[in-house]
Amino acid sequence: MKEFEFNTDIPTLGEAKIISPLKRRIKPGEREKLFVSDKERIIVDVQLDRLEENHRTKKKVVSFDQAGPREKIYFDPSKLKCAIATCGGLCPGLNDIIRSIVLELFHIYNVKTIYGIKHGLQGFIPEFEHDVVDLNPDSVSGIPNTGGSMLGSSRGTQDIGTIVDCLERMNIGILFMVGGDGTLMASKRIAEEIEKRNLKISIIGIPKTIDNDIYLVSRSFGFDTAVDVATLAIKGAHNEAEAYPYGIGMIKLMGRHSGFLAATAALAQQDANFVLIPEVDIFLYGKNGFLQALENRVLHRKHAVIIVAEGAGQNLFEDQEKQFDPSGNVVLMDIGLFLKDKISQWFKAKDIPISLKYIDPSYIIRSLPANANDSVFCGFLGREAVHAGMAGKTKLLVSFWNNHYVHVPMDASAGKRKHLDPNGRLWQSVLEATGQDAYFTE
Repeated sequence: MKEFEFNTDIPTLGEAKIISPLKRRIKPGEREKLFVSDKERIIVDVQLDRLEENHRTKKKVVSFDQAGPREKIYFDPSKLKCAIATCGGLCPGLNDIIRSIVLELFHIYNVKTIYGIKHGLQGFIPEFEHDVVDLNPDSVSGIPNTGGSMLGSSRGTQDIGTIVDCLERMNIGILFMVGGDGTLMASKRIAEEIEKRNLKISIIGIPKTIDNDIYLVSRSFGFDTAVDVATLAIKGAHNEAEAYPYGIGMIKLMGRHSGFLAATAALAQQDANFVLIPEVDIFLYGKNGFLQALENRVLHRKHAVIIVAEGAGQNLFEDQEKQFDPSGNVVLMDIGLFLKDKISQWFKAKDIPISLKYIDPSYIIRSLPANANDSVFCGFLGREAVHAGMAGKTKLLVSFWNNHYVHVPMDASAGKRKHLDPNGRLWQSVLEATGQDAYFTE
């Protein structure tokens, strides 16, 4: 399958020669710690027909490096300095990631110098004058309960050379970068500049996105929490819609380019009648248009609930000039408010007195603490990131794939995006649960 034809080799800073502290901690008679060998691999595409085809054609099966502690490490913990930066938008679980990394470095690997870089990539740039935070078990105690990021964040690009200059001045050995696709792209460029300068600095990425759209990452932290909170918004919208004659409740959820959150929340709380996602264009008018379908539903059942992803319906704005944010991302047109106006105009013209309630819980979701499932998941991601960095691996992101934690090369993931398949089982399940196709009739 061409989609999975890429190099999965992970760069290393050099040969790992130091016995891991995990091995030295083993007491006489104690069961030996479970170490992972670089030879242990996780197959990327597990579909049987493709595996058989690869075997028949003697084609190499693409596989990922399995994450986990190595028996020998590259860095000397007693002399190592590490840094952590959180970048981009807030997301439930950021503080859990920070705490997990700090506790693993401090207690398991005996690394005592850990810096928190304030406000993302800005923290490396002298002109911003952001403080550096000393991180230790005391400073990260209780932070998962607060939500947000104790280190803050920022958006926008910064000069890569200046960032690497700062890493050199601080004598950083491992930099943990927590962020989305833009952060992974920046991490890749930082790693390339480090390689160009022949420096021994490891760059480890931990993918962060509520949208769950990072390529080669089957699950991203914060997504489970976002689904939890989104279901509450859907319940509220449904209650509002049912309470009034011709009531309509509309919820806008995150999902700039991918509709995973909208689709999953709709299945978790099956009160929605329409789910609109970026992967499927919206057509407003005509017999099969959205507005006519919504009218059919409202007249038939006297109420309706709509879930719209923030990136849905951008085909409706193709004639408008694109604008970009400081990070270089396209500024999306506000599909929620646009649809709200179009729906109101449509029913007013039909003299149908609707009661329309519009809910946008996006920023509430982003800043909340992680739920229990996400908190546990963040713990694993943080620990696996530390194991990878201590072993001298670099230019990778820690991913969850085929029920295993793996190392994915930044080159294979950065700059690409995961999309919901309109012909796949997830979207078909949404169509079955909502019944929305029944209202798009002749």
